[in-house]
Amino acid sequence: MNARALVMLLCVGVVCAWGPPALPATAFEALEFEDAAQERTYKALIAEVRCPRCQNVNLAGSDAPIAKDLRITIYRLLREGRSEREILAFLQQRYGDFVLYDPPLKPSTYFLWFTPVVLFLLGLVVLVRVSRGQPKTVPLAAQERAELDRLLSTTDASDLADATGDTARRADGPTEFRQ
Repeated sequence: MNARALVMLLCVGVVCAWGPPALPATAFEALEFEDAAQERTYKALIAEVRCPRCQNVNLAGSDAPIAKDLRITIYRLLREGRSEREILAFLQQRYGDFVLYDPPLKPSTYFLWFTPVVLFLLGLVVLVRVSRGQPKTVPLAAQERAELDRLLSTTDASDLADATGDTARRADGPTEFRQ
């Protein structure tokens, strides 16, 4: 497979894995707002809050019944005059930190916040250690050298070259061992 076909296959795979863009469920809901600012706040909130049923989809892109209920709840709270912060606090109190795409930094969410950083640093340390780790040469012990000389003297040099494909190998063999 040539490189161009491989790149095309990779691109198709990424697009298929990504999936089509989600249509906002609010396109089918007829909601009336007092002004454009309230509508912008509503759209920002439903894009910022995660659907409790759909796992990783916001309320705007979910068609689950609970997402519809939450969109109506957000709309109702906005019409009552609640602020964006109050609405998020209400939803967080009711559904937990999970409904927020950007959970607050507190002891119960440390794992969420710091795991990516720790994994990145760990990967960096492994990468540095692997790149610096050169193979070490260890000289052969006297007994190992004598055994190697014995084996090489009994083997014809042409047999050795045929077995390894190396015609430039010396008959006296290596004097060190790579680990």
